[in-house]
Amino acid sequence: MHKDLLRLMRTERSVRRHLAVTLAAALLAGLLVLVQAELLAGVLSGRFTAAALGALAAVVGVRALLAWTQGVFAGRTATGVKSALRHRLLARLRELGPGRLAAHRSGELVTLAGRGLDGLDAYLTGYLPSIAVAAVVPLAVLVRLFAADLTSAVIVLVTLPLIPIFGALVGMTTKAVTERQYRALARLGGHFLDVVRGLPTLRAFGRARYQAGVIRRVADEHRGATMRTLRVAFLSSLVLELCASLSLALVAVPVGLRLLGGSLDLTTALLVLLLAPEAYLPLRAMGTRFHASMEGVAAADAAFAVLDTAGDPADDPADDPAGDPAGDPAGDPARPSWAGAAAPPAAGAPEIRLEHVTVRYPGRDGAALEDVTLTIRPGERVALVGESGGGKSTLLHLLLGFVRPDEGRVLVDGTDLRELDPAAWRARLAFVAQRPHLFATSVADNIRLGAPAASDDDVRRAAAAAHADFVDALPEGFGTVLGERGANLSAGQRQRVALARAFCRPDASVLLLDEPTARLDGRSEAAVVAATAELARGRTAVVVAHRPAMIGLVDRVIRLHAGRVLSDTSPPPTPTGDEHAAGRAGGDFPAVPSVAALGDGRDGTRGRV
Repeated sequence: MHKDLLRLMRTERSVRRHLAVTLAAALLAGLLVLVQAELLAGVLSGRFTAAALGALAAVVGVRALLAWTQGVFAGRTATGVKSALRHRLLARLRELGPGRLAAHRSGELVTLAGRGLDGLDAYLTGYLPSIAVAAVVPLAVLVRLFAADLTSAVIVLVTLPLIPIFGALVGMTTKAVTERQYRALARLGGHFLDVVRGLPTLRAFGRARYQAGVIRRVADEHRGATMRTLRVAFLSSLVLELCASLSLALVAVPVGLRLLGGSLDLTTALLVLLLAPEAYLPLRAMGTRFHASMEGVAAADAAFAVLDTAGDPADDPADDPAGDPAGDPAGDPARPSWAGAAAPPAAGAPEIRLEHVTVRYPGRDGAALEDVTLTIRPGERVALVGESGGGKSTLLHLLLGFVRPDEGRVLVDGTDLRELDPAAWRARLAFVAQRPHLFATSVADNIRLGAPAASDDDVRRAAAAAHADFVDALPEGFGTVLGERGANLSAGQRQRVALARAFCRPDASVLLLDEPTARLDGRSEAAVVAATAELARGRTAVVVAHRPAMIGLVDRVIRLHAGRVLSDTSPPPTPTGDEHAAGRAGGDFPAVPSVAALGDGRDGTRGRV
């Protein structure tokens, strides 16, 4: 039996109750076979009168009722276990954070959490009850056979172990084949999702047809693995049926000869012939259901491997996959308890201090941050600059609590960040990611993600502050349902919705921005810069930036290289007028016109400087 699944079932009270009813019903139905065989043998041999047929019908009815009860409660057990495992899996994925989660392909995780765990039905509704029946009913049948006919009982006792022995030999092969089949399924799901997401790029480079061939090849591999699994399963059924048939023949032939010779009475002979198959049946059923449940077991192994993945020991789930520390965690049964966590410091822009902080990611040789020491004063706006991979985003994830320092500490108003309640700390943060994640729901719901209780007026004010005036032009305004990842919005529009999401958290005292103007056109950049300047007022702000317009908003510029702080200076003056034009001519920085200069497009001035 799967130890991790059993441990999970012991921790879920409702699952324990349903499982207990399931096993009890299965055992009672199995033991009633003894009563049914006794009554049937007595009626057929004339030992009992015809009135015993009523009792026999009652036993059959009770067995049918127990089988129905077993099916109902086994289904509830499976539903509870899958729900609990999915909750824990999703909670663990949130705990791992963006850095460690990148080691898992999203398509494989989707396959695991959906189709994979659904495969546990066969294990929980079939195999698990059959283990209990196989452990009790054959012994009970043997005891009754020893009392009825010693010779037949000895034959059953000798031949009975052959079924589990051959079942185990074939089962070892089945487990390996089924694991390969599940890996092929996960690879197919992961690759298919990657191809769908990257289809525009594949078509642009003329690789769509090639990838269609790759998907066909991966699908053929999965089909081949499935057929190999079925072949082994059929072979196993053949072996088990052959063993049971030969064993029954060894019992039935001597019983018939002894009955003809007069050394065995009819009632005992009928009882032996009715009970002998019931000794082998639970073991055969267990073997058959074992093979049917192997795909679910492979998925459970993969799920528990993710749950056991090394992560930050005291980390808490991030509240949404976009990295926004938004949402109300109340009522989440998978959320860990933080009873001993300290409350964040008093409201207001805090001081943030890093003391000799080093962060390393598993599987990487170098440190993402190494011996970083810096202080961000209350209300100060700081820009992090440097080449890609220098540690800027890691520093933001450190402040968000997605990663924990391997060495050193992060202090918020003098309190170690590891000692704070993560949920309460993140309630003070407003985060705008470089690639904000927009969900397939209305614009208003995307904006109020970090403040579910925000009214429609609050949402409109946040959108206005973020210069998201384009929302009114959408078909249903703020009620317009967006496509997956905001597919029907431009990059600049998605960025402004993310800024509006931050504006919708007026109590946030810390602003974290990860290159909010990357890949934006001039007009969109100007709108985002203007909104950011308003958003950062009165808050401690940390901005990952490369563009001069965004750097011009801050009080200090910290340059990171290879995880180390190279310099900590004041920003250069924001170029304007002739200086800006000269900078463009020299290639130092792109022109960033103001929103007013670009116009709003309603008077034909869109895009003009």
